[in-house]
Amino acid sequence: MNLEKLRAAEASFLQRYPGGFSDPGMEAVKKKHNVDKLVAFTRENLSRSHFNRPEHVAETLLKVVSRSSMVSRFEKPRFRDFIASLNSDEKRDLADALEQRLHGRKQQGFEQMVGMLQPHKLAKWAVVSIVPFYFAPQREVFVKPTTAKGIIAYLEVEDLHYSPTPSWGFYRGYQKVIAEVKREVVPTLAPNNAALTGFLMASF
Repeated sequence: MNLEKLRAAEASFLQRYPGGFSDPGMEAVKKKHNVDKLVAFTRENLSRSHFNRPEHVAETLLKVVSRSSMVSRFEKPRFRDFIASLNSDEKRDLADALEQRLHGRKQQGFEQMVGMLQPHKLAKWAVVSIVPFYFAPQREVFVKPTTAKGIIAYLEVEDLHYSPTPSWGFYRGYQKVIAEVKREVVPTLAPNNAALTGFLMASF
């Protein structure tokens, strides 16, 4: 990773917004994305106690994807149709996959989710990564393809290669890059991992 370029990006961003994401100039951006409200909703509705109710889990997934400003408006109706098409057994499988992803064997849950979404052409990075991000915004990362590719190129990360098909290997690699960036910049640039990637996106 090119730390000189990261330092330059940090200095440039803080020159425009001295308070980082707490700066008054960032209020409109924060209001648009409303991350805190969706984090609270996701955590409340996808705690372990809810996973014995697959219908509730499916409805929560749909609400999170529909309300998120970070998911493309083209993907939202397709995801709604996907949820509507599921029978009770499929909703149980979906709930089991998400429970593993959030509370158990994360890689297994990730791969189960991708496997369920692929036949519907919905195995997209935004759909796969949005709910885990809202559930644990300091640990999980939201993968927006253009942003992820831009960050890898800008910071000259040589051992990580983007793939349009979601894979656990890329996800973990990207997560480690974002964790490393977080350790190097001031805390006001990382109120959550999506904000941190947003700061980086503004730099290239």
